[in-house]
Amino acid sequence: MGTTSYSVRLDDDLRKALEREAEIEGRPPTQLVVRAVRSMLEAKAAKRAAVDSALKEADQGKFTSAEAMNAWIDSWDTDDELPAPKS
Repeated sequence: MGTTSYSVRLDDDLRKALEREAEIEGRPPTQLVVRAVRSMLEAKAAKRAAVDSALKEADQGKFTSAEAMNAWIDSWDTDDELPAPKS
């Protein structure tokens, strides 16, 4: 896999924070930027996949009622915590 140069503008505070973190980790700032961008894109792809999956379930008529969700949430941190509702 090849690489391509890509230029971005950072405000001074962000640039300084990036450089401090890179120095702490003993890595070049560009390596941290690449890791951050990769992480952000992976998170967005995972969120998109979760939304797509939920939409497919909704299209099939699979829903969890608000009552079931609220009962589950209300049970959090209690002695009688309920399992997550199933659709």
